[in-house]
Amino acid sequence: MLAIYKRELRSYFQSMVGCVFVAFLVLFTGIYFTAYNLTAGYPYFSYTLSGSLIVFIVGIPLITMRSFAEERKNKTDQLLLTAPVSLTKVVLGKYMAMVTVVAIPNLIFCLFPLIIKMNGTAYLKVDYISIAVFFLLGCVYLAIGMFLSTLTESQIIAFITTFGALLLLYLWKGIMEFLPSSASGCMIGLLLMISVVVFYIWQITSNWILSAVLEAASVVACVAVYFVKSSVFENLLSGLLGKLAFADVFTGITQNHIVDMGGIVLYLSVITVFIFLTVQTIQKRRWS
Repeated sequence: MLAIYKRELRSYFQSMVGCVFVAFLVLFTGIYFTAYNLTAGYPYFSYTLSGSLIVFIVGIPLITMRSFAEERKNKTDQLLLTAPVSLTKVVLGKYMAMVTVVAIPNLIFCLFPLIIKMNGTAYLKVDYISIAVFFLLGCVYLAIGMFLSTLTESQIIAFITTFGALLLLYLWKGIMEFLPSSASGCMIGLLLMISVVVFYIWQITSNWILSAVLEAASVVACVAVYFVKSSVFENLLSGLLGKLAFADVFTGITQNHIVDMGGIVLYLSVITVFIFLTVQTIQKRRWS
């Protein structure tokens, strides 16, 4: 795992992808920092950091697009699959290398609140918590991008799909307004979501009987609940999918100075789920 981590981290900076990401994120944030904190005298660096979320939408796909897509294209993934290390350690080694690239600018950001402190009032606790959550949000996006990279051998397609997914998550709060709130609409939406999950299970296991049983059981259960107590489904989609507005956890700190511990747990859970899905996707390719 350590050898894979070192190799991946070295490749990010030898190919200049890591350097470009770090330089652009620090430069972009530095411009906001100069405008808001130094010129306008706003005391919260967390507010400045919120303007840099847009950089993740382009920067994260740039980092993750080559993680597994390049391995598939160059056929070097066969070496990883036959390496004397578990597949989980291979995935974690690559993931931790990407996390390190994202961690570097966040370490630089730790100096910014001190600069504010040197020039006046500063709220170090809020600022450093916001930096930590900003970094954690970047780790969530990395896990998503790494998973999408396993689905193709084209770096361009991996970049576009990750960019699209992160843009969708960035606009997620506005998209929620278009979801149905009626019981019937929410039940249909829930069944569609379950069908997507069942389809992925079928792709991974190739077991159509298991998939068919899961799909049938889900339909029967949803229809039964709908006829017994349809009010259960009202606004259900907004309640469930609203949790995917990951940036809200970060903006809760920047705007209200409130740390949502449930949101932190959600971040860690999403990271774990997508690392697991990445391992399973590669595992399927190993045995196919």
